[in-house]
Amino acid sequence: MASRFNVASACGAAALVLALGATGCSHADTPERQSSEQLPTTASVLAAASEADWRGVDPGHTLYMDFADGARVVIELAPGFAPRHAANIQALVRAGWFDGALITRSQDNYVAQWGRPDDVEAGDRGEALDHVPAEFDRALDGLGWTSLEDGDVYAPQVGWVDGFPAARDPATGRAWLAHCYGMVGAGRGMAADSSDGSQLYAVTGHSPRHLDRNITVVGRVLSGIEHLSALPRGTGALGFYEEPGQRVPITRVVMAADLPASERLGLQVLRTDTETFEQLIRARRHRNEDWFIDPVGRVELCNVPLPVRTHGG
Repeated sequence: MASRFNVASACGAAALVLALGATGCSHADTPERQSSEQLPTTASVLAAASEADWRGVDPGHTLYMDFADGARVVIELAPGFAPRHAANIQALVRAGWFDGALITRSQDNYVAQWGRPDDVEAGDRGEALDHVPAEFDRALDGLGWTSLEDGDVYAPQVGWVDGFPAARDPATGRAWLAHCYGMVGAGRGMAADSSDGSQLYAVTGHSPRHLDRNITVVGRVLSGIEHLSALPRGTGALGFYEEPGQRVPITRVVMAADLPASERLGLQVLRTDTETFEQLIRARRHRNEDWFIDPVGRVELCNVPLPVRTHGG
């Protein structure tokens, strides 16, 4: 079955839904670049990836958020880290809570937020709960883990769990999701237990890792983050839109599982528990593309974005 990436790269290799910076094209091996072992590039790793290196996205944990202009944002929930919030968001979606909701905030280099502000009709909550306990972290037990050995400022250890960027502390036996670009969290007030999934945000700027373990992270954007990161910036405090007309209406949010199979996007993500992903980390650590003068030799957690492709298109 044929597969394609969402964005064509400059050198004909498949590119990624989440931008990976340079194209990864290497056209010549200069003497300075030659070594006993040729370092991989992002493009070469993905070109060599097998079908077994990719996994499908569970439609039962996937949201499609649609806008009037045809834009769509695809969000994968993370019930492994925030099961109660994920279940509550699913209940809200199925009740139609987000249909007609609004993007109310676009803060430069930070986040975009959506929900139903106080001056908008509340909407149907269906079977969703009014209160959900905070899910800032979880026990390490039962987690598959791919480590990033380069170290981290915010956590003793960082890596990936089922494709999600995560952190952990072996001393406490706890793990949590990290606020990298495209991650989605549940907005809360001053009280730790004041989020229920009815107000959500996506990271659209730098990686605000200081938010880790202070807000429940519920998932990440797989596709369409550009529709959120390119929104006009709000001029109010924290980037909220000051005028109601500046808010961006959401046409609908639907669970992928509730659509006919023919209407679902065939998205796949690169597995993070494979040798191929280890090679991708290496490629991001040692930038071997022709453009780079200094290959860096190190990488941060949020600078290894997850490759996503459309399969069967």
